Amino acid sequence: MADSVRLTTPLTDDVIEGLTIGTHVTFTGVIYTARDAAHKRMIELMKRGEPLPIDLRGQVIYYVGPTPPRPGAVIGSAGPTTAMRLDPYTIPMLEAGLKGIIGKGGRGPAVREAIRQHHAVYCIAVGGTGALLNRHIKSAEVVAFEDLGTEAIRRLVVEDFPAIVVNDCHGGDLLEEGKRQYRTSPRPIPAVQALGG
Repeated sequence: MADSVRLTTPLTDDVIEGLTIGTHVTFTGVIYTARDAAHKRMIELMKRGEPLPIDLRGQVIYYVGPTPPRPGAVIGSAGPTTAMRLDPYTIPMLEAGLKGIIGKGGRGPAVREAIRQHHAVYCIAVGGTGALLNRHIKSAEVVAFEDLGTEAIRRLVVEDFPAIVVNDCHGGDLLEEGKRQYRTSPRPIPAVQALGG
């Protein structure tokens, strides 16, 4: 693995400004889990003018619904969910101060532009590695929507959780850049290879 930029949450604009597509990063600190059902509920709260169960300012959301942990384990398999499924909910989250997102796959044009406008970053955690990624999760606690089971919002304490920057605050898109380079060069692109491309 290439040298990584170690990020400590919550994220600041200054830190995000220094991140560019293809950068390997690791997250240390607190990140939150949320998938479709939790996002839908948060959007409903926003529409009613009610407070969210977590303060999104500077925070990172990991698109994951972890499996139940085995006895003695902190968490079960914690692989990323396809991010584009969350596109309909993402822009209001960014408007509320969300700064980092971790998922799988690309984002639509409107979300990519919103990431740029709101000075945020989207990263990929490599799919199919959930059992390995959970080794970087030191604790997990349900903090909202417990009735949603695996889709409840969890507060994770992570250490050196690995990911790759795919959309940066400068408008870059690693997946689109990879496609462009693939069309013009027979040589493989290391960052895209790391994503399984």
